[in-house]
Amino acid sequence: MPFNPELCRNESEVESKLIVQYLLPQLGYTPNTWHQEVAIGSIRLDFLAFAAQVIPFVLDANSPLSVVIEAKHPKQNLNNHVPRLRHYLTSLNVRYGLLTNGKEIRIYEKLQTDIKLVFKCSSKEVETQLETIKCLIGRYSLKEGQLVDQPEVQITEKNSNFEIKRKHSMKTIAIYHNKGGVGKTTVAVNLAAALRKKGKKVLLIDIDSQANTTFATGLIKFQFDEDDDLREQNVSCLLESSDFNFIPEIMRQSHYFNNPEIDVVPSHINLIDKQDTLNKIAVSKSRLISKLKTVETDYDIVIIDTPPSRDYYAEVALIASDYLIIPSDLKPFANQGLPTVKNFLKQINEFRVLIGKQPINIIGVLSSKISTNAKFLQYTFPRQRSVISDRYDLPLMEAVIYDRTSLSECMNNTITIGDLEYPDPKSVIKYAESKANAQQSAMEFEMLAKEVLEEIGVS
Repeated sequence: MPFNPELCRNESEVESKLIVQYLLPQLGYTPNTWHQEVAIGSIRLDFLAFAAQVIPFVLDANSPLSVVIEAKHPKQNLNNHVPRLRHYLTSLNVRYGLLTNGKEIRIYEKLQTDIKLVFKCSSKEVETQLETIKCLIGRYSLKEGQLVDQPEVQITEKNSNFEIKRKHSMKTIAIYHNKGGVGKTTVAVNLAAALRKKGKKVLLIDIDSQANTTFATGLIKFQFDEDDDLREQNVSCLLESSDFNFIPEIMRQSHYFNNPEIDVVPSHINLIDKQDTLNKIAVSKSRLISKLKTVETDYDIVIIDTPPSRDYYAEVALIASDYLIIPSDLKPFANQGLPTVKNFLKQINEFRVLIGKQPINIIGVLSSKISTNAKFLQYTFPRQRSVISDRYDLPLMEAVIYDRTSLSECMNNTITIGDLEYPDPKSVIKYAESKANAQQSAMEFEMLAKEVLEEIGVS
């Protein structure tokens, strides 16, 4: 299948669409022979691929022949990144390095203390040059003889200071826009449900004091203040100390909202009262990272619903997340808020660098709460979509979530017990099992889930 360079509009898309979806499979690398976001001491690699796996793993002169792959933004000049690639290859004793910005592909080979360029082509030529690339850095070309897949690598701390985020390691996605009313909660809860339907283990975190996700997943069952069982056990508890209140103690299972169930860390209106106190504790902004690390083997994906603001809780969510989805109805006020979102992300990324995290990956702006009016879709909607990339220089997701009555119906579903009527919300995925009018919305969220999994490199 030919590769289309136009798909790569930012660094994240170079990684996901050129490297993960195209190059690595074409070169014969299987999921257990390549790793993303690898940290070795002070060196951080985008990708490290191996001809074979060995157990235990040690990166030294006897390691299986390997390839470092570095992805850059399409607007970046690759010449500026050659010295850093030289440092990586010579310091780690790795034989080959591939450097790309989505428009150009270069391969360098290590020669003792230096590297030399051995191949170069434009990404438009990659299909015709694929055999040459395979001969240089294809998995089966790096090592003579038939290779046998080995079990997944085991990391031994005593042998090397080596950290790997595997392709299937837990991914954390923030759903954020500083404009309210754009469908953030609807996207967060139903994307979680769609991912759960695809067999992924999902944790849903509500870090908005409005607690809309907590309500939408059916965790607010109380009618009176004295029955409030979330006041002392909610997301703010995770941020109060690093020594107690861990996710398994705080999270609730949303049994009736979706099938299979979803684990939810609830929110509460008292987040407002706690914000000033927590904000004065500098280390509290990164506590969610450490709390998530303790459950990274329990979940495939974490989704965080954020407040529509630039407050402390929004900072915490974006600092802890690997990826970002920006839901937007694409109307003028939502669009005018996008530069503010970008400026906020710049501040967030500065803090992330200080704590040793890569900048957050923007999956894209998600068109949500979109009218189904035929004339609107024919004339206005295409113009609204083009503005996102043309004027605001942000990636635009392919999925579209339309404004359908079934989405509000499933959220506002109720159940009567005795004389009292209790909220009994359902995900649109579950609601569609018995309501034909919800099937179109359910399909839209399943398509969204598919796109998200492709973007974050989870199969």
